[in-house]
Amino acid sequence: MTKIHIDKIASVTKNLELKHTEKLADKLSCEMGTVLAVQVLEDKSIYNELELPSGRMSKLKKGDILAVALGNRMALMGFVGNLPKSLKVDDVIHLLNFGGVAGVCTSANVKEVGEPLRVRVLGGIQRKGKLLNIGDAALFKPSPALKSDVPLIITTGTAMDSGKTTVAIEIVKTLTRMGMKLAGAKLTGVGAQRDLFKMQDYGIFNGVSFVDCGVTSTADMPDEQMTAVAKGAINYLSKSEPDAIMIEFGDGMMGKYGVHAILQDPEIQKNVRFHIGCARDPVGAIGLARACEDLGLPLDVLSGPVTDNQVGKDILKEQLGILTYNAFNPDNLWLDLIIARWAMEMQDAA
Repeated sequence: MTKIHIDKIASVTKNLELKHTEKLADKLSCEMGTVLAVQVLEDKSIYNELELPSGRMSKLKKGDILAVALGNRMALMGFVGNLPKSLKVDDVIHLLNFGGVAGVCTSANVKEVGEPLRVRVLGGIQRKGKLLNIGDAALFKPSPALKSDVPLIITTGTAMDSGKTTVAIEIVKTLTRMGMKLAGAKLTGVGAQRDLFKMQDYGIFNGVSFVDCGVTSTADMPDEQMTAVAKGAINYLSKSEPDAIMIEFGDGMMGKYGVHAILQDPEIQKNVRFHIGCARDPVGAIGLARACEDLGLPLDVLSGPVTDNQVGKDILKEQLGILTYNAFNPDNLWLDLIIARWAMEMQDAA
């Protein structure tokens, strides 16, 4: 049985607590979450880092040996990739995101991220004769029913990089300073811990994502499975009795990551107390607001780059009559007052 020294361990495998020396298996699986040892085949000048379980970003170099996990990705401004249909030692696949999700790249936004980083499969990582999968160390299971009545604050966007994380941490900071006990969840996207770490920096005491359910990516998941993972995360966090759960969705409402399925679920809708939408431009913002209205989950406020100056704010006020908030310039006293009133109502209800 071959042992291998792993230089860098990807954050998507965090719950397995991999060591830098592990055992290799020659018999591989193409199942999502399968953990592989791979070797970097080239140097890149952009999108060339790996997120480690600690959250630290480590620059990748040709020859590095990594621990990664198989998954899909369908990023508008990144890579599109799928699980391999077959896999053997020495096959070349691609690193699809900085969290360590690997697969076969079929399309790339080269201007933003360059060509996908090629990696050579050295083998599967095994323990006690079993090929590891990140699901082996899942913190919670999918749940068909929502058993929680904890209030949910949700941030929805038109696409990736539309301002969702920025506004989420501002809301977390505000509510934490008011004395509320907050948990956090990232319910859709491709496995990485960065956004949860940012929420933890500003006060959430407990946070999980779909990775903690053994899912490397929610891309193209069936709606029923997607909502079950989301409800499992909320049920899990609710056991620690938070005053509210801050939820961020990776990618956008019309993306391929299951956001729409979660937003339209009646059980989840029932618990939503505050809904923030994020967009980069007025057309996207108006489309998002109307789509959420049609789903029965209207936006309470719009944020993101569309609110970076008065022009966008005025357009949204004229077209939608909706409140706006810019998280880079959080000087909206009225929003702080709304949040404070909402927080007091929640505490009184408890």
